[in-house]
Amino acid sequence: MQLSKEVFSYRLLVTLVIYAGIIVACFYISYEVRFDFSVLPEYQEDRLRILWVVLGVKLVCLVLFGQFGSMLTYFSIPDFFRLGWALLLSAVLMIFLRILGHGEYILPRGMLLIDLLLSGAAFCGFRMALRLYRERITLGRRFASTRVERIAIVGAGDAGASLASDLINTPGRGFKPVVFLDDDRSKYGKHVHGVPIAGPAEKLLELRQASGVNHVIIAMPSAPAKRIREIVFFLVQKGYKVETMPALEELASGRARISRIRPVELEDLLGREEISLDSAAIRKFIEGRVVMVTGAGGSIGGELCRQIAHYNPSRLLMLDQSEPSLFMIEQEMIEAGMGALVQPLVADILDQQRMPYLLKRFKPEVIFHAAAHKHVYLMERQPAEAIHNNSIGTRLLAQMAAEHGVAAFVMISTDKAINPTSVMGASKRLAEIYLQALQANNHTATKFITVRFGNVLGSSGSVIPIFKKQIAAGGPVTVTHVDVTRYFMTIPEAAGLVMKASVLGKGGEIFVLDMGQPVKIVDLARQMIELSGFTVGKDIEIKFIGLKPGEKLYEELQHLDEHHLQTEHPRIMRFVPNNDAREGSALAISEIEGALYRVSNNELKALLKKVISEYTPFFD
Repeated sequence: MQLSKEVFSYRLLVTLVIYAGIIVACFYISYEVRFDFSVLPEYQEDRLRILWVVLGVKLVCLVLFGQFGSMLTYFSIPDFFRLGWALLLSAVLMIFLRILGHGEYILPRGMLLIDLLLSGAAFCGFRMALRLYRERITLGRRFASTRVERIAIVGAGDAGASLASDLINTPGRGFKPVVFLDDDRSKYGKHVHGVPIAGPAEKLLELRQASGVNHVIIAMPSAPAKRIREIVFFLVQKGYKVETMPALEELASGRARISRIRPVELEDLLGREEISLDSAAIRKFIEGRVVMVTGAGGSIGGELCRQIAHYNPSRLLMLDQSEPSLFMIEQEMIEAGMGALVQPLVADILDQQRMPYLLKRFKPEVIFHAAAHKHVYLMERQPAEAIHNNSIGTRLLAQMAAEHGVAAFVMISTDKAINPTSVMGASKRLAEIYLQALQANNHTATKFITVRFGNVLGSSGSVIPIFKKQIAAGGPVTVTHVDVTRYFMTIPEAAGLVMKASVLGKGGEIFVLDMGQPVKIVDLARQMIELSGFTVGKDIEIKFIGLKPGEKLYEELQHLDEHHLQTEHPRIMRFVPNNDAREGSALAISEIEGALYRVSNNELKALLKKVISEYTPFFD
């Protein structure tokens, strides 16, 4: 601590000496300029007498505007304005001396203006020189690239300009922007930070400025996914290495910087339109409350934790039975400055001793239930586990929520629960039915809400990481059927839907996001192969292996006995069953629970079929 104070005092003294030197030099030179470098003897005396007053006034003004507390090597527009106001105030104070009649301190008016301009130029030049030294020399040593790679930037907007500026100012990174590519014809022939805007991405091979370029960075975070896809595949096919900037929401939230370039991912090419959610309403629902997230270590649960934390709950309870997964999300939250807010809880939702204890101790007011077994083929071969965790676990947790006065219980479901053909989907559908029945017979204040969505891009167990692994191994990439399609959404989008549903729900509803158009899995496979720089059929094959037990060709949006109603949000639908919530669902779950580990897989599926008439089981 003592050392830090000494360093600070030393830096302050050095800054004071340098600033005083600049002030004295500018004041001295301004007299010379004012009198054409022939200052008369009487003015020489005035200059020396007034110098100390000017020095004192200017130093005081610089202190008032924080110029001694700022980092000298960081100089930007706000620093420029603060410096300008300090110098302007000092000039005004010197004029006041004239007005107040202090004749011995009267300066020639022209000299005041010259001094102001010289001081501004000198101080700005000094600060800019320090900034350039830090960026070009200090950072250059840190990155210490052995060679400079010529790159092209697609997108001459604000994002592209910021990226170019960052790379130009830090040449040690090893990248030199030599050309901008943009679809806006009005920009052609102009320059951004000295880099020419030459044409669209498709003209890259023809451009003289692009000679030697084999690396392209996409700097269009708000561009439509369709256009990004066209540019990426064109450049990849021509042999260019293509990278991109973080998405717009990552930049806006501060989770990423402009310069944090990364490889283009499939998520960038399948990007969906950003969904606007009522943040004020969500904040009102979350702020100041104790919130629990089950399955907090999973893809959806983890994202829920990230988003909930920004709405300022009084406590965020992160519950998961997987210790490693829970540890990872806890460390992430701590690094984000949320360590005092979160409470990690290692627990199984089926534990009928620990769960009541946790609810009684921490008193959550909202529960987001994301804990579930979700792998279709894995659960198809062990249906007892799917039913035990997804159906019975949800029943037990919902009952405990009602008993402990939880205000809202939001369950994460899946589009595979719609007219299910898999045990996983049927187990989720059984949980949905139970929650609707519980809401109909619920005499407490708890509202039970279900949210369905499709496949989540980037989640564990999705096809994308499987395809990546197969491509890295040289193929083949395996697809179950040439016509199989799925709905996709991003993890932040899915978590945002859950948050909005918690506000819209009155109890008993099932909410579904408008998931847009379904995507053919074989098209995903082709795009991922091409994105990796390979040719389908030549470098890597696509192999069709047939549908797995319980798998559908396509997912559906609603049950045969459901109809949808619009909500206040145009992209969110509310499904309401035509028939009453099934009174015997709790009894049916109890009957199935008693048979879980006593009967065969086929017999369990038959029991499910009795409760869920729309279920089409696959029998071994």
